[in-house]
Amino acid sequence: MLSTRFTEEFGIEHPIVCGGMTAVGTADLIAPVANAGALGFLTALTQPTPEALAKEIARCRTMTDRPFGVNLTILPTLTPVPYDEYREAIIDSGITIVETAGANPAEHVAAFKKAGIKVIHKAVAVRHALKAEAIGVDAISIDGFECAGHPGNDDIPGLVLIPAAARKVQIPLIASGGFATGSGLVAALALGASAVNMGTRFVASTEAPVHQNVKDQIVANDERATQLVFREFNNTARVARNTISEEIARLSAQPDATFADVADLASGARGRDRVLTHGDMHDGMWWAGQAQGLIDSVQSCQDIVDGIIDEADRIIAGLGHSFSAAGSTASQAV
Repeated sequence: MLSTRFTEEFGIEHPIVCGGMTAVGTADLIAPVANAGALGFLTALTQPTPEALAKEIARCRTMTDRPFGVNLTILPTLTPVPYDEYREAIIDSGITIVETAGANPAEHVAAFKKAGIKVIHKAVAVRHALKAEAIGVDAISIDGFECAGHPGNDDIPGLVLIPAAARKVQIPLIASGGFATGSGLVAALALGASAVNMGTRFVASTEAPVHQNVKDQIVANDERATQLVFREFNNTARVARNTISEEIARLSAQPDATFADVADLASGARGRDRVLTHGDMHDGMWWAGQAQGLIDSVQSCQDIVDGIIDEADRIIAGLGHSFSAAGSTASQAV
């Protein structure tokens, strides 16, 4: 048992999190993550309505009796999203842990806290983490530049960002971006985090609700197989490198380019249909982080979690032995 401040305060067996992922964070994945002793988050906006979210929460409860949460990402959209209604569906369903991301979640945090719900906020910079802490969240998930999704525009990798945040944030810190192994978990703990968040690693699981081609592509890809897009529009995103993402990057770099020039290629609906559902790996944009370079097999969520914890335990035990041996040798030398 690897006990940390995160596992103790959130009542989770292992210091491993599967954060919200659009189109992937459904009960099919999140229940197995919970059953493996980690903390998984259903993705609220993957469900078309608040009513559908309530049904998905209920479905997840039929598949696991362990804790799981819901992710609520607040982003500007062309079509207004009834965030308040999604929030109420979460509260009314008795969820005890929520992950927020995107814009300032202050209004939602206040409502969640009033309902006795613990809130984890995803941040990509120390200043954002401190702001979230000030409005009352219970933990920070800090995203290094290696992560899939939106890493911000500061380009600070986890090796610097995690300890920089740990020096200033007083609440539990979850390290995110580039994690897929037990050695990564040990490194995160050494840097001041008390858990790791993994997305790409859990997409390459037997239970993830995506086409097998997606899982196999993650295994085949190396750490170079990602593409930064949308930087020109001040909305940097890391996605898998393929024909579509390279074309998006090329078009975006043209003088006077606007998002409208790439909107069709970057459509989330296109990525979900052509890539995640039908496995056409070069016909839509899909999300993956640099952790691809550390993933060499598709495994069950149970095997993924067990393997990471076993590796972490061996490394920690080995480090203790190495330091003891080194200390003994030094004493003899003196």
